Amino acid sequence: MLKKKMNKVFGMFSEDLGIDLGTANTLVCVKNKGVVLNEPSVVAVRQRTKEIYEVGEQAKKMIGRTPASISAIRPLKNGVIADYEVTEKMLREFYKKVHKRKFLTNPRVVICVPAGVTQVEKRAVIDVTREAGAREAYLIEEPMAAAIGAGLDIFEPEGNLIVDIGGGTTEIAVISLGGIVKTSSLRVAGDKFDNAIVQYVRQKHSLLIGDRTAEEIKINVGTAIELEEELSIEISGRNVLNGLPKNVVIRSTEIREALEELMHQIIEEIKVILEKTPPELSADIKRKGLVLAGGGAMIRGLDRKIANALHINVTITEEPLNAVVRGIEELLKGFEMYREVIISPEIDY
Repeated sequence: MLKKKMNKVFGMFSEDLGIDLGTANTLVCVKNKGVVLNEPSVVAVRQRTKEIYEVGEQAKKMIGRTPASISAIRPLKNGVIADYEVTEKMLREFYKKVHKRKFLTNPRVVICVPAGVTQVEKRAVIDVTREAGAREAYLIEEPMAAAIGAGLDIFEPEGNLIVDIGGGTTEIAVISLGGIVKTSSLRVAGDKFDNAIVQYVRQKHSLLIGDRTAEEIKINVGTAIELEEELSIEISGRNVLNGLPKNVVIRSTEIREALEELMHQIIEEIKVILEKTPPELSADIKRKGLVLAGGGAMIRGLDRKIANALHINVTITEEPLNAVVRGIEELLKGFEMYREVIISPEIDY
């Protein structure tokens, strides 16, 4: 009872936060203020003392470039916490950036998790959020947040199909009446795309490149379909044969080839979900189409590729990278209205 009263008192002095804790990027929004932080989910740590050296954008620049005394870590893998301690430190640093050390700033936090995570993983996210300074921590499943952010009416008695291609996972969900009817969390997403590009460039060009260069290639010339005008980018790496630096021109047709199998896996997984969907909801989805969100939605022609394979309309939501965090922001504005879609630590554990 005392704890609840104290929480109410603290609540008067703090702002509600929403966090899209992604494998690639962490986005933080504040109720009625929008997105206030968008940083890579990367932490640079001193090896000997385990102290934080840098977080976010500055730490990302250090990947593949650190001396032995510093390690650049991505503490989330496939949408879940892989390194609990480092994640907690990273969140703490992000809180500091958001709050600028104001007096009494223990926020109420709503944080995103992939749809397929276990109870143990949910508990880890709640614990790490509280350890980092949250007064209360609540969870929302990623596809639900993406659907709200994409402007879908999740409470209507009609089927909505959302596909959110993030850094670690692709979240596919059929949503109706404020609940997830069918869902899948596929571990094929942005990171796997980068890995496929690294492997392709090594095999076809005998060139070793890092994840950062692969991401650059994906953004600049990545495509899922044949383009009318071919794109190209010049990159540098290490020659596998003699170990010397080497430049190579990579074309969009090559990246289409490199990503073909992964695109096929995503389409097949969407098919599986559609096959399991009740017929009435299938009819709704055929009429309304599929909504695509997440960073992966920005790969050229992916919407057309999915539409051609599944014979349904595909719409890319506005600012696909921010769909999830926009959804959390909407939820913070109408916390009571969306309460039934929130996973509460007190109830669920």
